[in-house]
Amino acid sequence: MRFRPYAWLPWPLRWLARALSVLLALALVLAAVGVWIARQSFPQVDGTIKLSGLTGKVEVYRDAWGIPQIYADTSEDLFMAQGYVHAQDRFWEMDFRRHVTAGRLSELFGKATLTEDKVIRTMGWREVAEQELANLTDRTKRYLDAYAKGVNAYLKEHPNASDRSLEYSVLKLQNSGYTPEPWTPLDSVSWLKAMAWDLRSNLDDEIDRALAATRLPRERVNQLFPGYPFDRNPAIVTQGTIAEGRFDQRSEPRLGEGSAVLTGAAEALSRVPDLMGTEEHDGIGSNSWVVSGEHTTSGKPLLANDPHLSAQMPSVWYQAGLHCRTKSEKCAYDVTGFTFSGVPGVIIGHNDKIAWGFTNLGPDVADLFMEKVKDDTYLYRDQWLPLETKDVQIKVAGGEPVTIKVRRTRHGPLMNEVMGSVKPSGEANAVALQWTALTPGTAAEAIFDLNEAGDWHEFRAAASLFDVPAQNLVYADTEGTIGYQAPGRIPVRARGDGTWPVPGWTGEYEWKGAIPYDRLPSVSDPADGFVVTANNAVINPDRYQPLLTRDWSYGYRAKRIADRVEQATKAGKIDADAMSRIQMDSHNGLAEVLVPELLKVGLAGPSADAQALLRGWDGSQGLDSAPAAYFNAVWRHLLIATFNDELPEAARPTGGDRWYEVVRNLLERPDDPFWDDVTTRNLTETRDDILRAAMADAHHELATLLGPDVKAWRWGDLHALTLTNQTFGTSGIGPIESLFNRGPFGSPGNKDAVNATGWNIQNDYAITAVPSMRMVVDLADMDKSRWINLTGASGHAFHDTYWDQAPLWADGRTTPMNSTLDSIRKAAKHTLTLTP
Repeated sequence: MRFRPYAWLPWPLRWLARALSVLLALALVLAAVGVWIARQSFPQVDGTIKLSGLTGKVEVYRDAWGIPQIYADTSEDLFMAQGYVHAQDRFWEMDFRRHVTAGRLSELFGKATLTEDKVIRTMGWREVAEQELANLTDRTKRYLDAYAKGVNAYLKEHPNASDRSLEYSVLKLQNSGYTPEPWTPLDSVSWLKAMAWDLRSNLDDEIDRALAATRLPRERVNQLFPGYPFDRNPAIVTQGTIAEGRFDQRSEPRLGEGSAVLTGAAEALSRVPDLMGTEEHDGIGSNSWVVSGEHTTSGKPLLANDPHLSAQMPSVWYQAGLHCRTKSEKCAYDVTGFTFSGVPGVIIGHNDKIAWGFTNLGPDVADLFMEKVKDDTYLYRDQWLPLETKDVQIKVAGGEPVTIKVRRTRHGPLMNEVMGSVKPSGEANAVALQWTALTPGTAAEAIFDLNEAGDWHEFRAAASLFDVPAQNLVYADTEGTIGYQAPGRIPVRARGDGTWPVPGWTGEYEWKGAIPYDRLPSVSDPADGFVVTANNAVINPDRYQPLLTRDWSYGYRAKRIADRVEQATKAGKIDADAMSRIQMDSHNGLAEVLVPELLKVGLAGPSADAQALLRGWDGSQGLDSAPAAYFNAVWRHLLIATFNDELPEAARPTGGDRWYEVVRNLLERPDDPFWDDVTTRNLTETRDDILRAAMADAHHELATLLGPDVKAWRWGDLHALTLTNQTFGTSGIGPIESLFNRGPFGSPGNKDAVNATGWNIQNDYAITAVPSMRMVVDLADMDKSRWINLTGASGHAFHDTYWDQAPLWADGRTTPMNSTLDSIRKAAKHTLTLTP
């Protein structure tokens, strides 16, 4: 008897079922074809490959996670091999990045990305990188050249789209004529502009202040940007003082009109792709801390780092080891850590002597200057000066080239002119961006010097070259020294504090230079035996001038880390596992303040059952926590109800501990105007009205999403991460997105927990920002160090190492950070030999 599927169904449904079966079969066939194409580009990881340009044999060991450890006899061979290996795993990512940094995305994707290209071409990232490249030392130019040779050797071996990456095969559906051009040192240096842009500090706060000021008086705007709570939360540097030579940074500017210009600038700047993934700067952050040997089981320091960036597929980081078989003048490296595909060297990690980590320092390195422009001139100190002008052509796949006119004042490019919809009004009719990264710098030099440094003094010398972006650097070495250094080119202003846009025509708010490096905050071997940085205030401005910034993260993560370290060290000596446990801490720093106020408000019915979840809650935000689900829903509705009615959309809260501090202050003022919903007529809401409404709305939302049983709610069912490919992962075409995206899966934590899994309260609870990697370095035995990446080594969809580390990352697990030859050989699953 022949099997007849669907025979039991009525005939219309039988036809529908058959049609769906055909579509399913077609989808499976297409998926199979996609997998077959994807496998064509998988890298060779065993055997021997000849690379023209090498001077000697290079060995590449890969462990079970696909992480390469490269051994060579010269620095040039080492970096050439790194370029080759990066290209093997991540060339599409590299190619995409260089098109972003050059303002050439439209050559790939057509007119859909014209806005992004216009913004970046107006800022001129590539032109600044050209100037930087010309000024680099011969050593650094040699290493960049060697790296480019390695990338180009890969391209020569893989001339066909299907040989390079699945993305190229998909791209051919809309841009059949595209072929990647050879890699150049300029492509690597340009990436540093993207890194600087993504870590651009308080520019977004400056825009938010000005946008809020279009709706609110200055004193109410200031409520939304409270001062740092030095009495409750720690600063990084608490000993010594650096107060000599105070500069006069006087009163804030009085803003005239021109909000339309600023709104247009905000819109334009928001369109620039964040290649490192700092999409949401409201609360963006990272953690790093270092503990001296007096507190550790080994008697040597421990160093932890986990930068918080938006979730990307593949991760922005690429793990690798770069090892000279014998360290000498011709080969000076023995370094393991996290790299950027497209850039030689290691960004964060350790060598055989020292370890270092980064968090964003967040100084005020960018200002918006409101300008008066007339024809091709602008007003400056009562004179009409000529604008610098340049015509820039943007090539567009499938269309005609587009030419834009880039215009600049002495302060920088006119950013409003990249948005054709902007209609300026008022006294100012343009806005210029002055930003430290638009001046040539030395960050490329710093990477190689950091990788070579062997002690605290060499480390500080290397850090002095890391001018843009300014970062917090923590340090430890095998001799037992720990330390902190703030590097960066941080401007000194003649007037103003950089928190508001300023009039450019008066000449009063000019930059007078930069803070000398030897006057930037630094500390070694502090008395309490540890240093914590979590984007908190570096140093109290009452003890230090000139001003670094007023826009720090507000120290909730830093306080929690410091408290956990103090508790652990008082209980005994700590090890790397203890450091990893702290990295996964999910405690909500606002709970102890907000929960008591929520419990005071009377509720009835099912909402009261939800409110009862908060009684006895310890503030932890695990996957199975019903109180965490409810508290975060209350927080979301509280912020929306309190602020959305009075703030323009671009300035509304997305989360982050600035809003912790704003609400903390408002809780003490039950009749503050912010509590009132201005959209309700003849009503004046107070604090308790909004708290009650937020709890009721949260209950209603979660009952709809998770069911009526409040005790069955799970934070992990709301707070989930989908790993989304940065290019085709948001194409809007389901089958294509399914090729590249992975997930979702739940993760504990919250935006300003130590385990900072951030989400945008204006949208939903989906995770958008994460600890992009985690690392703990044990200076007693580097092979006992641990690390994890968000996704995996490979950028090739369907490769075994495309996202193999993600489940471990979600659970807080790590893998061995092998760095000595014996441990690397024991862990090796593949060995590739590169020969001349």
